[in-house]
Amino acid sequence: MQYPKVSIIILNWNGLKDTLECLASVYEIDYPNFDVVVADNGSRDEQAAAIKRHYPQITLIENGANLGFADGNNVAIRHALTAGADYLFLLNNDTVVDPQVLHALIAAALARPDAGIYGAKIYYHAHPQTLWYAGAQWDARHNGFAHIGMGKIDDSVTWQQMREVDYITGCALFFSKNVANTVGLLDGQFFVYFEETDWCYRARNLGFKCLYVPEAKVWHKVSASTGGATSTTYNYYMSRNLLLFIHKNFSGIERFRKYLGAAASMFFPGAATGFALAGQHPWIKRLYWDLQALPSKATKFKWFGLIDFSAGRFGKTSRTL
Repeated sequence: MQYPKVSIIILNWNGLKDTLECLASVYEIDYPNFDVVVADNGSRDEQAAAIKRHYPQITLIENGANLGFADGNNVAIRHALTAGADYLFLLNNDTVVDPQVLHALIAAALARPDAGIYGAKIYYHAHPQTLWYAGAQWDARHNGFAHIGMGKIDDSVTWQQMREVDYITGCALFFSKNVANTVGLLDGQFFVYFEETDWCYRARNLGFKCLYVPEAKVWHKVSASTGGATSTTYNYYMSRNLLLFIHKNFSGIERFRKYLGAAASMFFPGAATGFALAGQHPWIKRLYWDLQALPSKATKFKWFGLIDFSAGRFGKTSRTL
């Protein structure tokens, strides 16, 4: 079997405990040709030095400031390409991996070199048999992307076929150097969220494919660095960046329709997604609940995201989140 060189890239930002747990699982990987690059985004309390002390064999890059997921990883991607990586594996620091993960991804890459981009089957860390990601697709009903299989118990049958999907999550994103050199880097305008979706769409427009690889397994703590779906950080960047993603990747009437659908789903999620759902509460009741939620802090930061998108303010926000 061939053993191409893989560079595993892990971004740390004030997540020392998670990063050390991730690295412990990485160094249990049963694959003979990989190295690890940890990029630290200006963490406090000398976390970068602590990581290097625990794992002196890593390549440590100290960015000196919080560059976000996109540009923080871009620094490490440039390094890995210069150092001769054949494949790159972006891995969230709040994950642990199966020892066979690289064997599975390399096998898929060698079998389907036409694709170029590959993703793992990802479970919730707290519920090790429950799926978080088995591929992703655009969900027209919700006017956004949805993870396939999310919240389902893995039965080892339903989600066991390698298949093409709309994008691979940046939580565990594996790609060839050819893709990296052809597509370029992640777009720093996003800062965090949707940068990998945008990158995958750019790659697909250049003829590459995104493949879900079920034999590659990862467990994810889900939004450990941003506080989860109720946090102001999550709501601000998700709303702003969904609109930026639509702006970059669609045009004409399709772009306009997606803008409207995205805005409706941000501020009126119950009413916007419930018309065709049998057995649910009447849409007028859901609309009432949506209106009740509008004064919430989460909704306020969605509005800030929409305002900053309209004003062309991207990258790291100057707002206090």
